[in-house]
Amino acid sequence: MSKGPGLFSDIGKKARDLLNKDYISDQKLSISTYSDTGVALTSTAVKKGGLSTGDVGAQYKYKNTLIDVKVDTGSNISTTLTLNDIAPSTKTITSLKFPDYSSGKLEVQYYHHHAAFSTAVGLKQSPVVDLSVTLGTPTFVIGAEASYETAGGKLAKYTAGISVTKPDSCAAIILGDKGDTIKASYIHHLDELKKTAAVGEIIRRFSTNENTFTVGGSYAVDNLTTAKLKLNNHGKLGALLQHEVIPKSLLTISSEFDTKALEKTPRFGVALALKP
Repeated sequence: MSKGPGLFSDIGKKARDLLNKDYISDQKLSISTYSDTGVALTSTAVKKGGLSTGDVGAQYKYKNTLIDVKVDTGSNISTTLTLNDIAPSTKTITSLKFPDYSSGKLEVQYYHHHAAFSTAVGLKQSPVVDLSVTLGTPTFVIGAEASYETAGGKLAKYTAGISVTKPDSCAAIILGDKGDTIKASYIHHLDELKKTAAVGEIIRRFSTNENTFTVGGSYAVDNLTTAKLKLNNHGKLGALLQHEVIPKSLLTISSEFDTKALEKTPRFGVALALKP
């Protein structure tokens, strides 16, 4: 794929990941292994409240083709087929889920030095069509996305965004919810490995005059341990500690407190991902 502006979903992604990625409120264990034939096998168990679920997934890559199959405890089978460069600078992704056939989707992505385009169509009689386009460079991007409901003949959503990226920082503004919400975010990296960073995000909803402001950051305690923290103006405080117990295997402990209602029980989550 050529180096260009990236997809619309990449706008503001670095700030979103720092504020949301790996924060969990349940218990999760995943174990990955690799067979001699090159198949990656992953078993996952999740306990949320009093409910336990699990799944087993297999992933196989051959040249430009990636096959991903997952079976869960609800007897659902999910299959994803990814094909790179069927046509120059394109990626095709087909996903199917059994027995819920209507959840299938076909997505085509096209990358250019100064543009990226994505379209996704649901595999059912009256599908929703998702379109997105970005223009620019790896450092400056402007783009938009929309969803069209063929059944009702109307736009289900439309969003526009812009981002500016520098080696140690990234700023983004996204106008979404059909113009009802505007989100601005800024992330600044404080080290070369980008493990220590500060981030700020503000969301304004015009219909309710509601503002949500969140600040957060990550700090590299050492080469194996990272701590994250976030706090919003509604008093929600989140903390996370992630440690590489053995190479490629991560232990994550996170918690969320309501500083305006300390009598409430804090939410805790633990995840252990073991990889060979």
